[in-house]
Amino acid sequence: MSFKIITDSSSDLLGLDGVEFASVPLKIMTSDREFCDSPELDVREMTEYLRKYRGRSSSSCPNSAEWYSQFGDAEKVFCVAITSGLSGSYNNACAAAREYMEEYPGRKVCVIDTLSAGPEVALIAEKLAELAVLGSDFEEAESKIRQYLCHTHLAFSLESLRNFANNGRVHPAVAKIAGLLGIRVIGRASEKGELEVVGKARGPERALADVLEEMRRGGYIGGRVRIHHCDNSDAAFKLEKRIKDEFPDANITVGETRGLCSFYAEIGGLLVGYEGL
Repeated sequence: MSFKIITDSSSDLLGLDGVEFASVPLKIMTSDREFCDSPELDVREMTEYLRKYRGRSSSSCPNSAEWYSQFGDAEKVFCVAITSGLSGSYNNACAAAREYMEEYPGRKVCVIDTLSAGPEVALIAEKLAELAVLGSDFEEAESKIRQYLCHTHLAFSLESLRNFANNGRVHPAVAKIAGLLGIRVIGRASEKGELEVVGKARGPERALADVLEEMRRGGYIGGRVRIHHCDNSDAAFKLEKRIKDEFPDANITVGETRGLCSFYAEIGGLLVGYEGL
């Protein structure tokens, strides 16, 4: 069966093998600039600008018309959205899906609230692509992907929480911890899809050890891992090695965050999507 997979740009994906794919961009805004999280965005230039910028910044999600515009003439669509706990993208995708199915009776749209961001969103989209290539029908794919959602997780290590705090995602007092005397915040996506800080680590090596320990707590015993980093490939590949040393058969890829995830992870941030219990 052929269907189209659409994610918002929080997935950090630019394509998927074997299926029709589209990405709907989120936007990052300051008082004097707007960055559209499209494939053309110069992420490095954006993060360098934001690091020096001292004013107010924010992000905005794609509206329902922007989601709708990517449906094209697809008869079966899966929309994979950043957590509704941090963004309105999911709700806007739902609105677009309702309009599309009303206009074209018989066509089907499934909207997934990932309760996460970045590499966990990527894992879910990749799983959908795998189901499509294997020939799953729409209902089977929807059932299996909702089961799969129960076994994927997100862990992270961040050197700064400034943009999270500026956008009301974490308390300013928590944000002050990150970066203080080399301290990195360790966290995860909660079951409600909210940012949850679970600890702090002094120094990069301790942070990597704590991320791996968080993965173990999430039930990781091998399997797929997607590591996305914001200008921190050294730490990303060190984490890959730590995981491989313990789980030699782990399926791991390392990639860079796009605009939205770079805005929130900030320079030095690591986001890890993984399969667990």
